[in-house]
Amino acid sequence: MDVLGGFLEIIQPTTLLLIMVGTIVGVLVGALPGLSSSMAVALLLPFTIYLEPIPAIAMLAALYCAGTFGGSITAILINAPGAPPAAATAFDGYPLAKNGEAGKALGMAAVASVAGGIFSLIVLILAAPALATIAYRFGPPEYFALTVFGLSMLASISGKSAVKNLIGGAFGVLLATVGVDLTTGVERFTFGVPQLYEGISFIPVLIGLFAMAELLDQAGQKDTPLERFSMSALKLPTIDDFKRVWKTILRSSGLGTFVGILPAEGSTVAAMMGYNEAKRWSKNKDNFGKGEIEGVAGPEAANNAATGGAMVPTLALGIPGSATAAVILGGLQIHGLRPGPYLFENQPNLLYAIFFAMLIANFVFLGFGLIGAKHFSRISLIPRQFLWPTVFCLCVVGAYGVGQSMSDVYIMLVAGLVGYFLNRAGFSPAPIIMGLVLGHLVENSLAQSMILFDQDMGQFLTRPIALFFFALAILSIASSPLSNWLKGRRRADAPVYRDLNE
Repeated sequence: MDVLGGFLEIIQPTTLLLIMVGTIVGVLVGALPGLSSSMAVALLLPFTIYLEPIPAIAMLAALYCAGTFGGSITAILINAPGAPPAAATAFDGYPLAKNGEAGKALGMAAVASVAGGIFSLIVLILAAPALATIAYRFGPPEYFALTVFGLSMLASISGKSAVKNLIGGAFGVLLATVGVDLTTGVERFTFGVPQLYEGISFIPVLIGLFAMAELLDQAGQKDTPLERFSMSALKLPTIDDFKRVWKTILRSSGLGTFVGILPAEGSTVAAMMGYNEAKRWSKNKDNFGKGEIEGVAGPEAANNAATGGAMVPTLALGIPGSATAAVILGGLQIHGLRPGPYLFENQPNLLYAIFFAMLIANFVFLGFGLIGAKHFSRISLIPRQFLWPTVFCLCVVGAYGVGQSMSDVYIMLVAGLVGYFLNRAGFSPAPIIMGLVLGHLVENSLAQSMILFDQDMGQFLTRPIALFFFALAILSIASSPLSNWLKGRRRADAPVYRDLNE
């Protein structure tokens, strides 16, 4: 009866209308560089005070799901991720758009997003209390081991040069150390600039490395003839495309759900890991970064699966699984609801109503994404002398909108200039972004672990979960050279056939 009661609550006309509004607002906000779903949920939160709890939380949850997908639209079309989780989608989504397959990339992003979202919601409905208990066992040592595993993927995340990827990742980690160290209070790399005391904001760097760097690259091609895309840019993915990627979607959905369940990890880390695993298991590794459809399906399935996963600790323990989930947690408290085991025991109708709201939101933005894909993809047909000045304005507005600070705009411009020269030197922005994302986590979790262990690193060996992730990191690092060694052995052992006529 709990499931039926939640379903009956959610199919009320007013509630369905609010879910529709939340979904459309989420897609539009997610598509604007610099604006995130957490910002949109925070802005909508005051308007929900006058609503009943279920319609209010249903609208916020729908916005959360749709906002994560919306970031992929501009990531694919203009290489400007609308939200941090969409950064990995741009690696292959934008090359697909440049190759005249914008509709194919957008359609695949929509379907993979929905598949990942539905997968995580099924997990959420079936196993939320048990999974939340596992997440509760994660302390600083486990988070450190998990982020080390994430950093172990740097060498293979993009490009052909593992050395350049590692250099880029180290540069990203270095950027993450700028600011005042929370453990010691020491200023690092601030050079006396007050705006850098709190560190370098992630979103301006993201916008600069992707959108501004591409803008500068396009500006350098002003004398080359304009590309004329055929109307094939408007074509959606085919059945054969979906047959190619279904394993990637399933794998990334599971990974994204797991990462989302862990408090503070979130969709961005899930997307980066989803992209890397898609490449690791693909038969077309060399095509990644050039327009591989699996490179769109992997991160999109993972980052949307993480939204459902993030609601597990939020609802079951009262510990937000992401920034947006933290705002939704505030919304629950505003309406007098106390997340945790009490919620599962006393208000199951509310929980199932939230699950159904997120489920409906996924289907709504699937239709919105597939129907709108052809119209969105027309952006790729706009001549660049009109498109890129608009992109520049979006970059400035997006960077400024993070903290209403001009220093973020300057950071974005510098990141764009650095990204331009790095691209020309053969460096990919992907490892830099991953290093910046994981740099904060790995440093803070290591510092907390050392305090917990009284500076004895040997204590890591007493944590089974941490050892598991360390083992995965070692396997990840060793897999590439081991694979090359095995291929060399096979070639050496292969029989050599000589021409009998010689």
